[in-house]
Amino acid sequence: MEDNCPFCQIIEGKRDAEIVYSDEKVVAFNDIHPHAPVHVLIVPRKHIRSVNDLTGEDAGLVAEMLMRAREIAKKLSIAESGYKLLINVERGAGQVVFHVHLHLLGGWRA
Repeated sequence: MEDNCPFCQIIEGKRDAEIVYSDEKVVAFNDIHPHAPVHVLIVPRKHIRSVNDLTGEDAGLVAEMLMRAREIAKKLSIAESGYKLLINVERGAGQVVFHVHLHLLGGWRA
């Protein structure tokens, strides 16, 4: 864990967040600046700065994040209407918090 990382602080319970899912590998919580009616961030418990810092060992963790996104979309009743999954990589692409995270966006009217 990184002391100054806001997502690590959420994972450790040192910063408030509305947690929607948690297990031994990932934590998911509502984004505090949502860009959609449903905007959940899915983060690994392991601190990884960016997609550019992933290793072969992390492949299963990335798959885990995608599978949890699918489950959360079902739980939040947006799986059938549709949702987006997005990962921003580095500052030029909009990454603001440097802890790998997957955005789950949905809930728009069809």
